Amino acid sequence: MNIHEYQAKQIFAKYGVPTPKGIMVESVPAAVKAAEELGGPVWVVKAQIHAGGRGLGGGVKLAKSLEEVKELSEEILGMTLVTHQTDAAGKLVQKLYIEDGADIQAEYYLSVVLDRKLEMPSIVASTEGGMNIEDVAENTPEKIIKVPVDPAVGFQGFHGRELAFGLGITDKTEQKNIISFASKLFKLYMENDAEMIEINPLVRTGSGEFLALDGKMGFDNSALGRHPDIEAMRDLSEEDADEVEAAKYGLSYVALDGEIGCMVNGAGLAMGTMDTINHMGGTPANFLDVGGSANAETVAKGFEIILKNPNVKAIFVNIFGGIVRCDRIANGIIEATKITDVNVPVIVRLDGTNAPEASQILKKANISNLIVGDDLADGAAKAVAAAKGN
Repeated sequence: MNIHEYQAKQIFAKYGVPTPKGIMVESVPAAVKAAEELGGPVWVVKAQIHAGGRGLGGGVKLAKSLEEVKELSEEILGMTLVTHQTDAAGKLVQKLYIEDGADIQAEYYLSVVLDRKLEMPSIVASTEGGMNIEDVAENTPEKIIKVPVDPAVGFQGFHGRELAFGLGITDKTEQKNIISFASKLFKLYMENDAEMIEINPLVRTGSGEFLALDGKMGFDNSALGRHPDIEAMRDLSEEDADEVEAAKYGLSYVALDGEIGCMVNGAGLAMGTMDTINHMGGTPANFLDVGGSANAETVAKGFEIILKNPNVKAIFVNIFGGIVRCDRIANGIIEATKITDVNVPVIVRLDGTNAPEASQILKKANISNLIVGDDLADGAAKAVAAAKGN
């Protein structure tokens, strides 16, 4: 789950992570009032969407008067913001964050993320703040510093000193400040089951203080039960409507840009299925994991969500009957076709417990657009052929 910048900064404040003062608003008059409350004389008007690169997309602008706050708020609020982290359709800006301007002497990049290779969190930093970190990684990777932190040890002084030296911070007071900043950020990361915290830019002021000028956070969905205060921050308007609907039925769904709908149980099998479709010359239209309890209702809902995509020309159902028997899944698929109008070919490959019986059930169902695949390769090949009209 992701949250807005203003929400991330609310959490930062609880841990003493310094940030400029700011107020979230949802209208132009409220933006002007917020600027008056903050006092100025310089403000930053920021679009609030769940994506990075807002500044480059025109969603973050500096105002030097209340009139400019009004003009920029009118310009940004309601715009469709397209960045390198959104799709081509962009995201509608429905909220603004009006923030005090900061005394910026230097800009840095700072994040805490999980390093899957090392199997522990890492603090990632760079002197190239305010830039796309992806571009820095590609063009000047030597400017990226990684400081792994073993959770069993926790953040220690030597981690902070490695970070400070790596960023070229030599002033003793500034070293103390950046170490304190990173320590609080790591504590925040661990105690809230965060998947990622990104600050870009982190700025150093003229007094040697460090401020999180921006803030982006993502959390482990599986751990939200331990953090009801964070779960309450969820903004469904920022999420894909089909993904939200799928989650209500225990389905994990992500839309893609292909022509073959995929319905699979298990994330690993889903990835393998999509790879096989690509190998056979097709492209998947989605990732859809129905989990280990596929039944007529969940399969029907899966069909319904997949078919919302007008590009879908065929559906490949690839289920491994481990926890649930294949014959039960086969009957569920047949019932699902009665519940939902499935107007494209459906290719079904079942393997596992009672797979032969399931195959016979499907073949005897006499459903004109239902095709049985013998194995994964055969099923994928038939799905590609069906999508191409062969």
